[in-house]
Amino acid sequence: MKTIYMENGIIMYYGSRVGQIADGCAVVDPLFQGPELQDFLDKQKHIREVKWMDGIYDRLMNAPKETGFRQTALKNVRIWQLKPDVDIQMKFIPFEELSHRFGPPDLSNYEAVYDGAADTNDLEALYLKFRDQKPPGFTGYPMSISDVIELYDSRDSSFYYVDRRGFQQIDAMEPLQEPIHTHNMQL
Repeated sequence: MKTIYMENGIIMYYGSRVGQIADGCAVVDPLFQGPELQDFLDKQKHIREVKWMDGIYDRLMNAPKETGFRQTALKNVRIWQLKPDVDIQMKFIPFEELSHRFGPPDLSNYEAVYDGAADTNDLEALYLKFRDQKPPGFTGYPMSISDVIELYDSRDSSFYYVDRRGFQQIDAMEPLQEPIHTHNMQL
């Protein structure tokens, strides 16, 4: 049995799925960081960059074994909330009203209150998690209308305004270039 190998874009380490590879970037759980795995990754010519991110092992181990990388890859999550000093009338209002009165959501009015991994990209599940609980690393108030959920990876970001009922995708917000802190949570 090979101790470390790659299978369909997944990094296998002693039989466990510990990382994934996409577009020349390996994302690996730091739980397994060590000289043996680092040496293996350094020898792979198609890997240009290695990122160590908490929660990758849990994501991959909870995914069905028969799914390939493209199906198991989850985006990271940022939660944005309006800054305390913005106009109070901007807070807790529906997307349509915000857009009509103040224009589309502007990232300069928001602050990131969570940045990390999650074991789902389902917006409703994320909303419930951040509304009802306070995951490690979350510094905001319970999630509510006017907050923004960002799903991102190394290639792109998508933003969703928490509306009165459901979510409104936003195209105009620019992603934060540097993450504040990376955390992971289990739903």
